[in-house]
Amino acid sequence: MSRTPAKVTQADVARALRAAMQTGAGSVLVRPDGTIEIMLTAGPAAAPPVDDLGPIVL
Repeated sequence: MSRTPAKVTQADVARALRAAMQTGAGSVLVRPDGTIEIMLTAGPAAAPPVDDLGPIVL
């Protein structure tokens, strides 16, 4: 049984990252369907950290 070809190759990701770094992009998103998105603006703000409520005992 042969393997299915990759939707996104390592070379594709490397090219996208290199191009994103050259343009000063905020982020690069690789989706499972093979879509590569380069966000030129900063992405959504990160969620604030959750307060530590202590250890969880089960």
